[in-house]
Amino acid sequence: MPSDSQQVAERINRSAADVYAYVAHPPHIAAWAPGLGTAVERDGDDWYVDSPMGRVKVVFAAPNELGVLDHEVTLPTGERFYNPLRVVPYGDGSEIVFTVRRTPGMSDAEHARDAAAVAADLSRLKQILESGE
Repeated sequence: MPSDSQQVAERINRSAADVYAYVAHPPHIAAWAPGLGTAVERDGDDWYVDSPMGRVKVVFAAPNELGVLDHEVTLPTGERFYNPLRVVPYGDGSEIVFTVRRTPGMSDAEHARDAAAVAADLSRLKQILESGE
């Protein structure tokens, strides 16, 4: 039976603190994760992203020293998805790890497609941060 989750990771030649600070700032989402959305807007204390699924709400874990960047995405339908995301020190740099979860009814091909999209986003994040952002 296939796993319900798959971890996708990328090593980045920047400190874990730098990676954490960049990813934790919601306006950066459009630059490093355009698959989630292309425009980010703040409404009061909430952040919304214009995504292929419509306007979604994104809430990150409270600021912390452990590199936890878990976030919940709420679709326009009200359906919520919890996404585990961590950045940890790794040698002179860091590693960011996203756990891609299989949703009910998701085929192997769809799960693989989601994991590939996350891998592309993390690769883009690496390029942005290693180029001096």
